[in-house]
Amino acid sequence: MTSSWEESSAAFFDASAWFLATVDLVGDRWADPGLGEWDVRALVGHASRSYSTIETYLEQPATAVEVVDAVAYYQAIRKFYDTPGVAERGREAGRALGENPVAAVHEIAERVVALVRAKDGSELLTSLGGGMRLVDYLPTRTFELVVHTADLCRALGIQADVPPVAARQALTVIMDLAMRDGRAGELLLVATGRPVPSSGFSIL
Repeated sequence: MTSSWEESSAAFFDASAWFLATVDLVGDRWADPGLGEWDVRALVGHASRSYSTIETYLEQPATAVEVVDAVAYYQAIRKFYDTPGVAERGREAGRALGENPVAAVHEIAERVVALVRAKDGSELLTSLGGGMRLVDYLPTRTFELVVHTADLCRALGIQADVPPVAARQALTVIMDLAMRDGRAGELLLVATGRPVPSSGFSIL
């Protein structure tokens, strides 16, 4: 998939605003079930890594493009999905939000949004998958924010009203990933109400 900087950044800003607005609704429910092994605090902490990785990776400039787009990024990082410590890193990220997690999330979001606004997308960074341009990495952060904000909405029992621009980019990532992996048929069947395989279904 390819996106212009205008498209990538607009989707990221929309996803960020939705995430922050949803975090503001948590109230005193930080210890409630969030996702899998995570409580709400750990889920929000994990989602906030969508910001921190942008800062970290930009501080590690790449010398060449090794990962051409967001789809290639997700293909490249699959080997890390089942490594030990993934769940614990989410819990650590939640604990790192401190006594006022809402303020902590807003602080990092505002800082990183300002950082992104100061870029033009051509910057090379070193991602988990390899060297990428910021314009190609940013859709992965939008995707993570959209999916995990939807997770948070479900945990809180509220409607997941994804902003249209962010929704379009997140859906494009998953659609293009399915096509590149040769799984478009499976995605179409599940999305149109056909039975989900007993083993579960995930394009990621």
